[in-house]
Amino acid sequence: MLPLFALFFAAFAFGTTEFVIAGVLPQVAQGLDVSVPTAGYLVSGYAGGIAIGGPLLALATNGISRKTLLLGLAIAFTIGQAACALAPDFSSMLLLRIAVAVAHGAYFGVAMVVAVGLVPEDKRGMAVAVILSGLTVSNVIGVPAGTAIGSLWGWRATFWVMCALGVVATLAMLALLPRTTGASNRPAGFAREVRVLARQQVWTSLILMLMLMIGQFTLFTYITPTLLEVTGLDESLVPWVLLLNGVGATIGVFLGGKLSDWKLMPSLITMLFLQAMMLAVIYAVSPYPVPMIVAIVIWGGLNFAIGTPIQTRILTWTADASNLASSLIPSGFNVGIALAASLGAAMLNAGYGYRSLPVVGAIAMLVAVAVALASHVSEWRRKAAPPLPAAAE
Repeated sequence: MLPLFALFFAAFAFGTTEFVIAGVLPQVAQGLDVSVPTAGYLVSGYAGGIAIGGPLLALATNGISRKTLLLGLAIAFTIGQAACALAPDFSSMLLLRIAVAVAHGAYFGVAMVVAVGLVPEDKRGMAVAVILSGLTVSNVIGVPAGTAIGSLWGWRATFWVMCALGVVATLAMLALLPRTTGASNRPAGFAREVRVLARQQVWTSLILMLMLMIGQFTLFTYITPTLLEVTGLDESLVPWVLLLNGVGATIGVFLGGKLSDWKLMPSLITMLFLQAMMLAVIYAVSPYPVPMIVAIVIWGGLNFAIGTPIQTRILTWTADASNLASSLIPSGFNVGIALAASLGAAMLNAGYGYRSLPVVGAIAMLVAVAVALASHVSEWRRKAAPPLPAAAE
């Protein structure tokens, strides 16, 4: 478990630096002499760096040993945080954030491949859950702590603390990761990396990921105004609801890991259907504070419980050429987040209220159920077996 802890801690650091910018955005805008909307490009720029740069970097570093690559990415993260803390203007800050995001995208793809290679086959889901929990814990602990540090000592102090986290993460991986990290990192070749994406288990899983993000972020992007205007919560209660949502997400990650190691596809199909029902419940109870808070917590747990088996499935069915496919996981999530936020904005601009947003999510989840069922039936009929890792060929 110690190697997995090292990977978790680095995931926590990357997750915190991605999301904490939202908590200190007004201070960053003031410090760099730009408007808050302009400073918002630090968020979208980071997402773009993950989505586009992560897969490209993964392909470019195909021949580097995974431990060396992970250490290099952690060092890039650490240097990037120090540079952000010293950034003299907005343009340099934006370029530095994008550079860190490229490392972020490559890190999560490689870390998940390494994680599943460190454990027996029946523990793959839990290994993926450990890496994913770095993101959920960063939202529960890292982002509030980083925001508080920024409020007390300024936003540059937040990035210096991120730099210190990077140093600890680098040292932890240096000390705890074995020299050979599970599967071989023998270059599979660009053509083969692309070919594995044509397996129906892979592209259908990417569709499921997209539907999951629409089900989550069409509503979550606008969760604060929804809770204020539709549910009628006091503004002081919203952070506590978001904290409970994060706690539910953290529990959900590990629940999804357990279910992935038990019966992956039946569990995934069931959870997708339950999430469709939960979004319908959110629509029904949104005007009522207590039921709405309970529903938001369960919904948050299911979001991350579903994410674990989807990623485990992609890693399982690309074990013989995993670099590109694994890097598409964080890329796909960020593309889905951007599409979901844009879809929500389009609906609101068209005159639909905040209450309509979970309806879109419920429809996306029902589409996901149909895709997952069709994929599972096809796999069962063909009696298809996952490929062996490259090292075992």
